[in-house]
Amino acid sequence: MTAPSITERPSWLDTASDSEWADAPYFDLTIEMLRSVRDHDFDTLAARCDDDFGIVDLDQSGGNVMVRTRDEWEAWFRRLFSELSAVGAATDSKITNYQALETPDLGYSVVEFTQSLTLGEHVGLFDCVATIIWKNTPDGWRESRWHVSLLSADIPEAMAG
Repeated sequence: MTAPSITERPSWLDTASDSEWADAPYFDLTIEMLRSVRDHDFDTLAARCDDDFGIVDLDQSGGNVMVRTRDEWEAWFRRLFSELSAVGAATDSKITNYQALETPDLGYSVVEFTQSLTLGEHVGLFDCVATIIWKNTPDGWRESRWHVSLLSADIPEAMAG
């Protein structure tokens, strides 16, 4: 039996508007970014993120990736989405805690979430916390910095190594 495709699987992200954090600053934008990653939607993610000072992200095994420039950012997400699609892997996220502070020009949010990585019948789970710096631009709020840390991982033996 194969895992349901990304479009067939129910996703917490699709019902997040009902969550307790729905009215918090940047929550809808955070959901947009997580959906973009889930859907391998480079264009939507790229339009939301400026990443003035780069990002710290996780790779498929839970290791850290430092991305310093916009060119590196674009190469990282194009490669990541391409590799995930090539092997039929799917990701998804569920926010487990959310806090944010907004000022007229800048804000930040702290997002605790569980990200899943599904490959065939195997599912790896990564508990993470991300700090996001937001800036207000003439085009609206943009993510200016993303830094994620892995808190714990549950990776099936078949996916490890």
